[in-house]
Amino acid sequence: MGNNGIIHEATTKQRLLAMTFDDGPDETYTPQLLQVLAAHGAKATFYMIGSSIEAYPDVARAVHSQGHEIGNHTYNHPYLTKIAHAERKEQLERTHALIIEITGSSPATFRPPYIDYNDEVAAEAAAMDYQMIGAVNMEAMDWAAPGVDHIVSKTMEQVRNGGILIFHDGYGDRSQTVEAVKQLVPELMHQGYRFVTVSELLKTAEPV
Repeated sequence: MGNNGIIHEATTKQRLLAMTFDDGPDETYTPQLLQVLAAHGAKATFYMIGSSIEAYPDVARAVHSQGHEIGNHTYNHPYLTKIAHAERKEQLERTHALIIEITGSSPATFRPPYIDYNDEVAAEAAAMDYQMIGAVNMEAMDWAAPGVDHIVSKTMEQVRNGGILIFHDGYGDRSQTVEAVKQLVPELMHQGYRFVTVSELLKTAEPV
């Protein structure tokens, strides 16, 4: 699971993984990732930034209409531990409302930008009934464009039942991420894994 209320993986005997994408929606890379996921019948969770939802609402709607989960990733990606309580609250609530506009329902999960959180951030997430989500493959560092092979190998090292995988579809050139996902999804499905949304994964978690 995690500490301070952040969840990096679910304890499950099922061969399930949750693939997640941060910082979108993006008009170029989000549709490319949707194509890859659709080709394999895989579901994912997109941690969207409110300002990007406002910029590309049709892309956000496409994510939802194709059966993927949308989670809260704040309005404009600040370090939440470095801003005041009122601003943190606005960051979450503003994006929460935008996601409801797109999906018709409240988001259930939240990922703090930079995985930067403290007890106050955790308490605010809990007050909004959010599960706060981390990931197991942080060393893949796809956000830094370290090369497709690096993203794939560092992700494969951390693959296990119930793992939550982090990638990025927004804020920059994400072509390496798209290529890595094109390799990872079919390979992991060949190994017997199934890709589900974070909320679906958490429902399978066994008591620790």
